[in-house]
Amino acid sequence: MKKYNESLTQYIRYKTREVAIGGIGIGGDNPVRIQSMTTTDTMDTIGTVEQTIRMVEAGCELVRITAPSINEAKNLAKIKKELLTRGYDVPLIADIHFTPNAAEEAARIVEKVRVNPGNYADKKKFQQIEYTDSEYQAEIERIRERFTPLVKICKEYGTAMRIGTNHGSLSDRIMSRYGDTPFGMVESALEFVRICEDLDYHNIVLSMKASNTQIMVQAYRLLVNKMIEEGMNYPLHLGVTEAGDGEDGRVKSAVGIGTLLEDGLGDTIRVSLTEEPEAESPVAIDLADRYLTRAEHKPIPEVNDLPYDPFVYTKRNSSAVTDIGGSNQAKVIADLSKIENITIEDFENIGFEYMPDLDKWRHLDFAPDIIIPGVEPLKFSPPHGVKIVYPYKTRLQSKNISESFPLFTFEEFNSAVKEEKSPFLNFVEMSLDNILASDKIDKSVVIVLITDNLHGMAEQRRAFYELAARGLPNPVIIKRSYQKLSYKKLMLYPATDFGGLLIDGLGDGVWLNNSTADISEIGKIIKLSFNILQACRVRISKTEYIACPSCGRTLFDLVEVTNKIRSRTEHLKGVKIGIMGCIVNGPGEMADADYGYVGSGVGKITLYRGKDVVKRGVSSEIAVDELIGIIKEDGNWVEQD
Repeated sequence: MKKYNESLTQYIRYKTREVAIGGIGIGGDNPVRIQSMTTTDTMDTIGTVEQTIRMVEAGCELVRITAPSINEAKNLAKIKKELLTRGYDVPLIADIHFTPNAAEEAARIVEKVRVNPGNYADKKKFQQIEYTDSEYQAEIERIRERFTPLVKICKEYGTAMRIGTNHGSLSDRIMSRYGDTPFGMVESALEFVRICEDLDYHNIVLSMKASNTQIMVQAYRLLVNKMIEEGMNYPLHLGVTEAGDGEDGRVKSAVGIGTLLEDGLGDTIRVSLTEEPEAESPVAIDLADRYLTRAEHKPIPEVNDLPYDPFVYTKRNSSAVTDIGGSNQAKVIADLSKIENITIEDFENIGFEYMPDLDKWRHLDFAPDIIIPGVEPLKFSPPHGVKIVYPYKTRLQSKNISESFPLFTFEEFNSAVKEEKSPFLNFVEMSLDNILASDKIDKSVVIVLITDNLHGMAEQRRAFYELAARGLPNPVIIKRSYQKLSYKKLMLYPATDFGGLLIDGLGDGVWLNNSTADISEIGKIIKLSFNILQACRVRISKTEYIACPSCGRTLFDLVEVTNKIRSRTEHLKGVKIGIMGCIVNGPGEMADADYGYVGSGVGKITLYRGKDVVKRGVSSEIAVDELIGIIKEDGNWVEQD
């Protein structure tokens, strides 16, 4: 089996070595540590100190500060001194990209430095270059020569180091051999780790960050797999880079970070939001705290082999039942079972628009595919193309029985007679235990996979393993039920629970229930379900923004500009737009984007199509108009309704 954690069914933290960051330990038996990054100009000592204090008071345990040049690196000493004067002994991390001299200066001052292998002493010009084995090795030796002084300083001063690979900033050399892949990300980091080990330096933390959650999860898993092979056990820093803001940023972060935490991976986390940095730590804390009692879950039968490759995304090969499963897009279920006397207005609250003159419905972008009305039959005709699913006893009483489909419990389906079932499509709620007890499942059945296990994602994943082992290709709707979670947690927990499965190609739809009878809340839940699918790259329903969280290198107000771009482009379904504050987070970090808006100087913007520069030095006053012009040139613009 391709091992990447301690167990796929039992919650066990993956044991890494302890790395000291000042007075705080990461890895070992320490809890998951919370960190964030300042957005102030590093030369603004007081501004940086005061923002750091706000971050610490919000729960941040380690604070990262950018040091793009030696001047900022030197100023870290003043920042540290002022913090100590004010009674704050928080460990500081210097964020380094292109400047070895700044890293070497910072390593003498702060508790940890972060280097990006793709930028630090390596070549990145986005050129396709073929390297012979001897040329490749010569480049590694050149990197060793440039990197060794920093390692020796870190050893001398007891400074820790994060070797942080980012998906979008792999060097030309790595790209030439491994491509823009998780394998390339892992090798990029391990080249630097091997240099450190040759110098007997082990105070290292590793990260594999990407904006694409599938790539991010695969890269961390592969990193652990390679560390196991090479006898390494360095702590993991988890993060989804350029996650964005608001619900999108929280959902995307929970999908990536939460999926790994579910498997016991992760020693420190940073949630990257395009918001004030003190907003990040509470989200990270909510993600981490969920696992404080996770080991107490009900036992789940162990699995000895995986039916898929955990390092490569492959959609589970299910058989289509009507338009569910197979090659069809993942479905979203709306649970209205708590609503009494459902009205047309209720449907208009969940993504539909009724046109009385035509007596027809219009489907909006977030209209669900399947609706569960509950025990009372609808008193009006539902939108065309939407499946209405009743509890099977209610359906038997309905006059429009041929226009709806039944929902059974496992026991009900097994005892129901033929006439009580649909010849085409039956929804059957089944747990792992039900699947283990089944010799055969009818071809008309769409499994509604349920769980009440504290370690629910792992139990549901185990059910998919069992279906594969038995050769049962029935489509599966993943159902998760919560008891009136606050919305700040509802953005995180389901994103983790569904995401941990969808990331691996498991599941043909999602059914999110929060035990509410408030139709406006149900409307939010439906939109959240679509957002989770999009964050997992399973179903695209809107524009995607790959926006960096800002830092001291940022050349404009990221929150303001992101909102401005969003207000004019949010109707461009499926288009991905990268919004980056500086060239460090420019063409690299937005590797996944269709278009890019990147700060290149004070009041100046560079516009990209993919990784290619289209216009340089555009005035920020007209840059959004110019961006829209490029989108129109490509034929990807549509007018808003």
